[in-house]
Amino acid sequence: MKKLLFSSKHIALDFGLLLLRVGFGLSLLLLHGLPKIMQFAEKANSFPDPLGIGSKFSLLLVIFAEVFCAMLLTLGLANRFALLPLVINFAVIVFMINKNGAWATKELAVLYLIAFTTLFFTGPGKFSVDANMR
Repeated sequence: MKKLLFSSKHIALDFGLLLLRVGFGLSLLLLHGLPKIMQFAEKANSFPDPLGIGSKFSLLLVIFAEVFCAMLLTLGLANRFALLPLVINFAVIVFMINKNGAWATKELAVLYLIAFTTLFFTGPGKFSVDANMR
């Protein structure tokens, strides 16, 4: 039991990275990305535009991050490439969109930002497409 609870072997680390990647990637894709695609026409003209590039283009960039990059992340394919837009997306949400909001308003975005930044630095782990392409 001690080995299970206090193991620092790579298998435990790699399994933890798998859970983090798949859990956050699928959650983002299914709960945030796909609904934005389904409601694209309704959101295109009123979507927040913190960078001044237009509501439609802002929405397209967010969809790219929350759908395409979330799929790559879930698979562990081109992990750091996929994570860069995700980290930028959530940094904009936390520090620009919700900068003056209450903690409850930005809590979820902060959690995604922490998870994606962590995965950016650690890599996808052994249980990923990237690791099996070497």
